[in-house]
This record gives sequence, C-alpha cells and structure tokens, in this order.
Amino acid sequence: MDWNDTPTQTAFRQEVREFIQQRLPNRYRPNADGVPAKGIWEEDRALGTDEEKRASADWVAALRERHWIAPAWPKEYGGAGLTPMEQFLFKLEMTEAEVPSGLPMAVGMLGPTLMVHGTEEQRQEHLPKILSGEVVWAQGYSEPGAGSDLASLTTRATRDGDEYVVNGQKIWTSYAHVADWLFVLVRTDPDAVKHRGISFLLMPRDTPGLSVRPLVNAAFEHHLNETFFDDVRVPVRNRVGEENRGWYVAMTLLDHERSNVTTAVQTKRTINRLIEYANGKGKEQSRIDRLSSIRTAIADRFIEAEVMFNFSLRIISMQVRGLIPNYEASVSKLFGSELTQSLANTGVRAFGLYGQVWDPEHPRAPLNAEHVYSYVNSIPRTIAAGSSEIQRGIIATRGLGLPRG
Repeated sequence: MDWNDTPTQTAFRQEVREFIQQRLPNRYRPNADGVPAKGIWEEDRALGTDEEKRASADWVAALRERHWIAPAWPKEYGGAGLTPMEQFLFKLEMTEAEVPSGLPMAVGMLGPTLMVHGTEEQRQEHLPKILSGEVVWAQGYSEPGAGSDLASLTTRATRDGDEYVVNGQKIWTSYAHVADWLFVLVRTDPDAVKHRGISFLLMPRDTPGLSVRPLVNAAFEHHLNETFFDDVRVPVRNRVGEENRGWYVAMTLLDHERSNVTTAVQTKRTINRLIEYANGKGKEQSRIDRLSSIRTAIADRFIEAEVMFNFSLRIISMQVRGLIPNYEASVSKLFGSELTQSLANTGVRAFGLYGQVWDPEHPRAPLNAEHVYSYVNSIPRTIAAGSSEIQRGIIATRGLGLPRG
C-alpha cells in the first residue's frame, strides 16, 4: 500500500480543489464551523425555491463541463473515464469539501446496467438525460418482506401482450418523491427458483397506478418512501435484459471504486470538527475537561477514523494493482457503519444535555445539532447497503474461509 501521491495525482487533486473553489454554489458550502450544508441536490432540483433550483442547475452544469457527472463511465458513453485511483481522489476531494454528490442511483447503478444489458434504444433515451441532470432516478428494490433477502421479493409483473401489469409494494425508496423515473425489480415467474424469476423494468413515476407515500424518519426528515403499484402497465420494451434474468442484470455495476472513502473522510472531518469546537467556541458546553471518559472516547474515535481511512487506502491500492476487493470491502463497510454510530454517540455525550438540543438554529445547540441528528440518522447505518450480519457472513466465509453455517 502506498500512502504517497505521484506528481500526476497531486496535480489532479489540485485540479479538483480549484474546480470546487471556483464553481461550487454557496448553497452547498459548509458554514463557518465547517458543518455541511443542508442542501440536497435532488430536492433542490424538484422542490426548491427559484434560488435553490438555480444552484442545483449551476452545479450540475459545472460538473457536466468536465464530464464529472459520471467520473467512472467510459468516455464513449459521456463519462470522464477516470482510472480507479482518479475516481478515489475525485471522491476524496469532493467529500473533503462536503460537496453533494447527487444522482447515485442513475450514475452508479442504472447507467452501468444499461451500458451492459440495455438496448441501443434504451441507452440513447436514458444515458444523455442522466448526464444532463434532467432526469432523476429512484431504485425500486426493497419490499416489506424482502430487504437483506432481496430475492424474496413478491411484487408481481404479469405479461399482457406488449405490456407487463405490475402489482405490489416497495419500501425505503429513496427520493422517489422527487424522481422522474424508477427502475424496479419484479417477479415475472413465481414458480422459478427465487433468483431466476425476476425481471428488471423501467417506468416513469407518473405512470397511472403508481403512487408514492412518504416515510418520515426518526429525525423528522423525508427522503424515504413507500411505493405502490396498482395495475401499473409497463411496455415490454422497458424491460432491461432478458425476462426472468433481472437479478443478474441488477448485479451489474461498473463503478469499481469500492473504497468507502466517503465515510472515511466524513468521519475524519466530523471528529476533527468536534475536537476543535469542544476546545474552542463550545468549551463551556463541552465536558472534555471534566470527564476523562469523554476524552478517552474522543481519542478512540480519532484512532478509529484513521483506521477507517487506511481501510480505504488498502482497497484502492488493491484496485490499482488490478485486484478485485471482496471481503475487504465488507470489512470497510462494517467498520465504517459502526464507527458512524459510535462517533455520533460520542458527539452527543461530549456536550451533556446540550448535546440533545434538537433545533439546529438554537444558540445552545453544539455545531448546529449535528451530532444529535447524526445519532438518530445513524440507526439504520448497520442495516442499509447490506446489514452488519451479512457483512460478517461475507468476512467469515470469503475472508477467513469458515464454512457456511
């Protein structure tokens, strides 16, 4: 593993930093204490004020100029064609600047899937609109009874001539309320082995019979939704790949940057921000001077943040050498999600009862209530994107060579 940048990598870092400094709208810049901005690109684009919509449009236009909307996509499809290390450095610098990423479903999941399995007509219709930022996509995968065991999904699509008739429900559909289209896994053969009876469909959100109901999380925020399908008719031409082969289509991802550097950098920034504030503006509120247990916990989180960053460096170093991370990515995900929870807990405890002030605008709220919000929002971190139990199973079987239980 190499911790040092080459001259070329140093130059690329500087290019990204200058780009952010010159082109990032104020809407998405951290405040004076370094707390990330609250602006969310997808929501600004669809629901924001005129000023917020203008900021979202300006940012996507700036990224599009450099082909940085889709840094990992091949150049022939309009992407930047960055190497794994360039992708890593790009994501690192964007995260350091607390820049909103946007379009993760379209760029990281749907686009690569269409490149491999889509028809030429589907690629021509959808890829340019992803790159222009004019269409936002949501993912219809999880169901109330099919989360970690996604292949158990029951949303049904029945063939009727040149259309499928879809009935069922999805849950935890991120940003479906501001999306224009959804890509959805449906069961087209209920009698087949569960992985082999699934198809992959594309559908506009305004399709008759498709409805979206908000799910407000424990932090009183809305980005998740339930999605219902009541005799939704989808043209067969909107199926990606073969019928009943949708599971394998859905597993296609070309963005191999799996280092989890976003979590690593965010964690380091959060712990450094906590230390600086607790010893500066928030010194009277903090309990650092009074409780050795708090100091020890902060020191532990600082060390763990460095460990997390080195996990990321290990993975990207493997990829640069042409190796494919497997259980290493699960180690990084498991460690990172649990560190996010413990860091939020430490941040709340560091300020005693002040740490529980919920209003970010309250003058007594440390760091605009960052840690109490993070504490509540971190609850599902060990479930989403592969639960900790799933990650431990991968580490045990693929990493340690233990038998499946």
